[in-house]
Amino acid sequence: MPALDHLARDGYPKSSKYDARWLVDLDMGPHPLWLLEDLAADLDLRPGMRVLDLGSGLGATSVFLAKEYGVHVVAADLWVDPTAAAAVFRKEEVDDRVLAMRVDAHALPFGRASFDAIVSIDAWEYFGTGDHYPPYLATFLRPGGQLGVATPALTTEVRELGEIPEHIDRVVGAESAAWHTTEWLRSQWEFSRAFAKVTARSQPDGCANWLLWERAVMELKGQASSPVQGMLEADGGAFVTFALVTGRVA
Repeated sequence: MPALDHLARDGYPKSSKYDARWLVDLDMGPHPLWLLEDLAADLDLRPGMRVLDLGSGLGATSVFLAKEYGVHVVAADLWVDPTAAAAVFRKEEVDDRVLAMRVDAHALPFGRASFDAIVSIDAWEYFGTGDHYPPYLATFLRPGGQLGVATPALTTEVRELGEIPEHIDRVVGAESAAWHTTEWLRSQWEFSRAFAKVTARSQPDGCANWLLWERAVMELKGQASSPVQGMLEADGGAFVTFALVTGRVA
């Protein structure tokens, strides 16, 4: 059965409304809308809120936030040309609610308490795992605001394993040192004392979902496989998962 036939998932009713081919055109990794829809269950997103989508890529998650939750979004990314993202927003008719910006995550050009929520989907591993960073980001949240992150994670810390599993090392290399466990992320955020409440959970089907999406992407691109697909097939959920972490400021 074609991989595309499996992409309409009962567990992701909002995401299932979006054309897989549209997402593939914006593809930069795992299925971003599945991750965001799952994460949003732990957040309090309400119409009219101002939300920072940090590491927004080509904009799929920002479109989803605007359309499904009625929020106003700043789509911030360092590596994507904001004019390319803005074109996506115009085509999807959300350009009145989504602003594309080129932003360095470590030098945010916003004032304190600028946002009701900050989300980061499949980007946190590139800039957010330093101990200083969660409390830095918390300063941009209004009272009661929330930070929510969906990030690749491991079931066991690399430092506990003593090495990077070979099938992961071949594809991700040393960057996998930033793929922490859910509990590691929870404790880091709690010890930062930046949040009044922290939640953290792993996706039990995270590896399987990513593999399903990667197969669909390869199918749409007319390719037999990819290094990422091979990694996920070899892993089978033994090490690879996703962590969904939220923190609410006082």
